[in-house]
Amino acid sequence: MKKKVLFVATVVKTHMMQFHIPYLRMFQEMGWETAVAARNDYEDPADCRIPYCDTYYDIPFERTPWKSQNWKAYRMLKRIIGEGNFDLIHCHTPVGALIARLAALGVRKKGTKVIYTAHGFHFFQGAPLVNWLCFYPVEWVLSFVTDVLITINKEDYARAQKHLHAKRLEYVPGVGIDTGKFRGNRDSRQDKRRELGFGDGDFLILTVAEMTRNKNHITILKALSLLREEPEFAHMHYLICGRGEVWEELADSARILCIDDHVHFLGYRTDAPELYRCSDLFAFMPFREGLSVALMEAMSCGMPVVCSQIRGNTDLIDDGVSGVFAENTPQAVAKAILELYRDPERRAALGRGAAEKVLEFDDRNVHKRMKEIYLSL
Repeated sequence: MKKKVLFVATVVKTHMMQFHIPYLRMFQEMGWETAVAARNDYEDPADCRIPYCDTYYDIPFERTPWKSQNWKAYRMLKRIIGEGNFDLIHCHTPVGALIARLAALGVRKKGTKVIYTAHGFHFFQGAPLVNWLCFYPVEWVLSFVTDVLITINKEDYARAQKHLHAKRLEYVPGVGIDTGKFRGNRDSRQDKRRELGFGDGDFLILTVAEMTRNKNHITILKALSLLREEPEFAHMHYLICGRGEVWEELADSARILCIDDHVHFLGYRTDAPELYRCSDLFAFMPFREGLSVALMEAMSCGMPVVCSQIRGNTDLIDDGVSGVFAENTPQAVAKAILELYRDPERRAALGRGAAEKVLEFDDRNVHKRMKEIYLSL
């Protein structure tokens, strides 16, 4: 009889498909039966086709924990887990993992193992008090019913080691990234620039991140507005790849700041490697991260980086070697951008440092480590 594994996350398209297909394939190759429980978040539900998944359960998870749909999601998942005879449940995302661990209370007594990968605790150094009051007590309680807790950055690992009570704690360096895919040559740089409407003399600043307040695109917009009087500004263009609820607000801000001719909203893209390779600087100033895949992608392409000095980013960036930390203010970001614009040799050195540093997070290392954890159970 085949062993069975269930992967749980809040959504399919923007989480399961982004991070977990290699692990579904890994289990199928080991002869396991695979299942996924997550909300179908595709614009056209018919587009939801998960590779290496034998059974898919569309669960109406909501990102906000207290939404009534999550009570329905709990009942559905409890029935699925109770009847599924799963040997292993691997849960991700705060809401998906919360509901999955509650739903799995009964089957853990029968031998089912529950793994939770924390992609970034909501309680972290510098987090608002409300985050600590809402999320820390929940994680503390649920840690008692977690067989393996996996953290993907060192700050979370240290905090879990000190305060949480999972049976076992592991550090894994991220979700893994195929660095070779992004390392490709930069010969297509000019072609991609022409396609986007830019010339060789333009200085392209790139951010790849969903448009939410946490990602903090507004600080970079304000930084650019501070550079309007500099002669270099004529050649600067800010490219934003992603979608999200603050898109219109950011577009309005660009107009109000009188920099809209230099800001380009590219939306959701499937050509990220080419965009990284044709750009000159990766700017990334979020308030909160677990371990950013986009930042790792940019580093794999040998891009110089200016970013905020926060959890996750500090795992990836050695300041002055593989990137530059900037205080999260428009003034500091503007200063960093201008200094890097004026110093191409330093940009090249930072790019080389970034490409070397990110090899630690290559998917071959991460997948090997995850397989060891799975087999140990």
